[in-house]
Amino acid sequence: MSIYDHFRKDEHPFVDQVIEWKFIVEEQYRPKLTDFLDPRQQAIAKTIIGENEEVKISFWGGHDQSERTRALLFPAYYVPDANDFEIRVFSIDYPRKFITIEHRQILGALMNIGLIREKFGDILNNDGVYQAIVANEVSDFVQWNLTSVGKTKVSLKEIEQNEIIEPKEQVEFKDVTVSSLRLDTIISEAYHMSRSKVKPLIEASLVKVNWKTVEDPSYQIQVQDVLSVRGKGRCMIKASDGQTKKGKWRLTIGFPK
Repeated sequence: MSIYDHFRKDEHPFVDQVIEWKFIVEEQYRPKLTDFLDPRQQAIAKTIIGENEEVKISFWGGHDQSERTRALLFPAYYVPDANDFEIRVFSIDYPRKFITIEHRQILGALMNIGLIREKFGDILNNDGVYQAIVANEVSDFVQWNLTSVGKTKVSLKEIEQNEIIEPKEQVEFKDVTVSSLRLDTIISEAYHMSRSKVKPLIEASLVKVNWKTVEDPSYQIQVQDVLSVRGKGRCMIKASDGQTKKGKWRLTIGFPK
């Protein structure tokens, strides 16, 4: 069985990338630091490296509950620490008493200055206090160029990693039964929409699976997949209790509040 048989076809390019990173560590006998990876990419990388005796892998995104992290692949002799992940953290200062900004606006502002998503990690929020975690190699660029979020003027102040706030995110869980693991079927059940309304959203590139746009309504969903629908938020397939006697799937879906 090929290693590719364990992953979706659209994930094969990333599988190739992980294999290349592993080869670099083996051949050059030095650590290899990646950009920020989403949770699905982290799972793929961990699966490929596995319990390899020659190459190890570690993840860090600035705090213990980081969703997006950088991966460090390293030879067995190497002992990594937090500095190896080359992360800087900025507090986003703005007139909180008078103006409200949102996570999606900050995300958009970072993208609008020309930053690719792989160069920054989590955007943290605790009662309107926002912090952004970015890769060291683009941190100066971000600090100089991120001067507004929407119409709000902002400034960035670097902070230490021990000053990172604890994000307040509560998750509500919902048990559902679906006829199949198709993307359109699960979104229809999760967001209480008819499949006839879901299909156009998917085909219009308004739906993402694991942070990637998917335009195929029949795309097969797996446990731990993160789904998002523009304007309706996101959810994660947390668990599956298997199939009923009638062949339907029992799923637990988590919705961030």
